[in-house]
Parts: sequence; C-alpha cells; structure tokens
Amino acid sequence: MNVVNIPEIYTTALKASIEASKAISCIYVSGFDARLKEDGSPVTEADLKSSAIISKHLSQWDIPILGEEIEQPDYLVRKNWKENWCVDPLDGTKMFLRKNGEFSVNIAHIVEGRPVFGLIAAPETQEVIFGGRAINGVYISSFETIEDTSSWKQMIPRTDLNKEFTIACSRSFHDSSFPIIDDLEAEFNTIRYLKKGSALKFFDLVKGNADIYLRFGPTMEWDIAAGQAILEAMGGEVSNLKTLEVLRYNKESLYNPAFIAKSKAYILR
Repeated sequence: MNVVNIPEIYTTALKASIEASKAISCIYVSGFDARLKEDGSPVTEADLKSSAIISKHLSQWDIPILGEEIEQPDYLVRKNWKENWCVDPLDGTKMFLRKNGEFSVNIAHIVEGRPVFGLIAAPETQEVIFGGRAINGVYISSFETIEDTSSWKQMIPRTDLNKEFTIACSRSFHDSSFPIIDDLEAEFNTIRYLKKGSALKFFDLVKGNADIYLRFGPTMEWDIAAGQAILEAMGGEVSNLKTLEVLRYNKESLYNPAFIAKSKAYILR
C-alpha cells in the first residue's frame, strides 16, 4: 500500500477546498441569487461563503492571499511578496448560475512568481485533483477518502496523443481567425473540441481526455494558477500563446495573456 506524505500546509488547503465545496453544493441545491460586481461579472452567496471558508483555513500560514473575492493590495505592496496563495473560491460562476455543474474551487501556492502546488476541487463530482513540484506528483481523490492518503490515485502522464486530437476550451470558444488553429488543422487530420466551464478542463488534460487547452479570451491569475502547477508536475506547461514564455504570477496586471496549456504528450509529439 502506497502511503503519500505531503506537507501540512497542503493538507490544510485540501481541507479548505472540500469544506468550501460542500458549502457551495448546499447553496447550489437550495437556491441563490446573483448580483453584478463593478467589473460586470456575477457573484453569489456561494462565491462569498467559499472565499470566507478558504481564507479562514489558509490565514493560519501567514502567507498573503490573492483571490477573486478578496480586496487586492496595490502592486507596490504585492511586488515584495516572496510567496502567496492564489484562490478562486468559485471558478465558473456563470456555469453555477446555469446549473450545469461545471464549476470548481481553485487554490494555488505561488513562490517567486511560480505555482509550486495547486488543487482543483469539483463540487459536482466530489473529486479533487492536486499536485505540483512541491510534492513531486499529481493525485486525485474523492472528497470522502481525502484523509486516507493510501487511497489517492497517482496520475501518470500520457505520452501519446488522442487518436482524434482534442482541444479543451471554454463554452464560449470560437476558433475563427486564430493562426494556431490553422496550424493544428494542418498538422492533425481531425480535431475534436471538448467544451467545458471553469478549471475542470485541467482534469481532462491530466486524465488524458484532452491534448491541449487553448484560451484566447481574458482570464485572471486565479483561474489557471492551480492548473498550471498540476500540469507542470505532469510534464506539461502553460505558456503565452504569442511569446511562448511560461506564465508567471503575482504580476502587476492580474490578467493572463492568451495561452496554451500543453500536455506532456503534445510536447513530446
């Protein structure tokens, strides 16, 4: 029996994500209202409840938290941080409102601008995927068995592409007028688009259901930091679509550029 040992700091994050996920699920089935924030994006009681739960757990580590529902310090303060948490307490609020189950809780640990650990919890399926170079691997667990580390399934990266090359993308994805799509169509005979909300697309990359994840539209650091930590521990990478530089975090602008998340199989092709 393989028993996995990970630092207490990350077991705290796992517990936080599952407690937050359960609170989200309760609100999801009981009914809720939404209001618009100043940027025009929706927020619900579930976003705020989840954020409060996660902050309560993570604050014991005296590491600053950068999160969607937390007031952000000015960059003049943030630029001096050596490390921080990067949290989306409810990624996919629009999917939550549509009641299609495609939402998640994302927590990443950032050190010197790089994500070293990340977790993505899926309230609908009650699964959490987590890992990073800080624990030398990636694992998946059900919420129910999270405390039994021997039950965690270690994820092994695929080294071969899907027979039908598969691109994970958002529900609103449109593939017109982007040169990379033309390049991919020239390289592969057929392309399948796997459309899904929130960071759940990283589940598909890790499980081998998708070969890459493309995102042209705007995203924030907390949308993908956890996924990048996980994917890098699987031999993949997340890079700027134009410069191909690996994405960095706690930037002056918290917006991400258009990016491509590559599986190990895609890199090795």
